[in-house]
Amino acid sequence: MSWGFVLALAATSYGFKALGLVLVGDRTLPPVLDRCLALIPAALIAAIIVNDTFAVGKHLQLDARAAGVGAAVIAAWRRAPLIAVIVIGAAVTAAVRALT
Repeated sequence: MSWGFVLALAATSYGFKALGLVLVGDRTLPPVLDRCLALIPAALIAAIIVNDTFAVGKHLQLDARAAGVGAAVIAAWRRAPLIAVIVIGAAVTAAVRALT
């Protein structure tokens, strides 16, 4: 996945948000739809992370990146500071690559 594609997704996302504000205006959305729309950015980011972690081209591949993301997820779940989550993920990825 290229940075151009990520930026295009971001621009499209903000474009849809702006279009929604123009079309909906002062009206309120139903609570169910509002909750669903709030989850879309997290789902898109999760999809991008999973795609970059477990895919090489069109093939599934489990390698050091999966271990690093797993360690970072556990650190985030344990409420470690953001910089610690990043360092732990990078360190685990580097360690697995060095061992294999």
